[in-house]
Amino acid sequence: MAAEKREFWRWEETNWVSPDVTWQEAEFITVGVDVGSVSSQAVIMADGQFYAYGNMRTGSDSPTSAQDALNFALEKTDLRPDRFNFCIGTGYGRVNVPMADRSVTEIACHAKGANFMYGPTVRTVLDVGGQDIKAIRCDDKGKVTNFLMNDKCAAGTGRGMEVFADLLGVPIGEVGDRSFMINGEPKPVSSTCVVYAKSEATGLLRQGWATNEVLAAYCAAMAERIYSILERVGVEPDFAVTGGMAKNRGVIDRLKKLIGIEPLKPQWDTQLAGAAGAALFGLALCRKGKGRKG
Repeated sequence: MAAEKREFWRWEETNWVSPDVTWQEAEFITVGVDVGSVSSQAVIMADGQFYAYGNMRTGSDSPTSAQDALNFALEKTDLRPDRFNFCIGTGYGRVNVPMADRSVTEIACHAKGANFMYGPTVRTVLDVGGQDIKAIRCDDKGKVTNFLMNDKCAAGTGRGMEVFADLLGVPIGEVGDRSFMINGEPKPVSSTCVVYAKSEATGLLRQGWATNEVLAAYCAAMAERIYSILERVGVEPDFAVTGGMAKNRGVIDRLKKLIGIEPLKPQWDTQLAGAAGAALFGLALCRKGKGRKG
């Protein structure tokens, strides 16, 4: 029997419930569901406090992925969906979130979520998603003042990193640390296209480069790709990174050397920013009297 192929790109799916929040005492229960091209998150808030969340891989369609993420968030709770006062969908699949009362763009939700997760001093938010890169400027309320997105290319995105992890046979959670297990920093791979970068990486391995050196070269290329977008929108402290790439120090540590600014340290899973922002938009609508009656 053939051995099962290991999926090196696969990252850990997580869910959590706060032991300090009693949802029964809340006036408003609001939900944000962020369906991205690679991952889906559901955040449940009780009067604007994190109560529960689920973070998992996006499936084959947006409605199912949204429901699965919400079920995952509810898994360890006794909360029922009929207690929700408002639900907002966001992300790549936001218009196909079946339980949503409204949809809001991921740009607005990531700015609002970063403001909540990192504090009101945040002025620049970098979100590296599965298929795109977003550089966002915002004010002290988390309102977007300017933003820029990359073109539709996997270069510098979460999916691009997954492809590389699989190519090199390195678990994606180890990529960042291993990219620094080198004797000297190599030159970045020259191509910004994932397809050509894969070919270049394969060629470097054939030339005798160590796997960690190739990882370093690709992480450096991703950092430069992201920096070129940040540079165009302008980076103002405080600076926050959201999305899965925030967990990859191979890219982020190289990026911070390029911009000369230390990113803020997260207290929450960085992939939750979009869903958290969506839940907060729902809370604002409830307080304006636009929520469902409990």
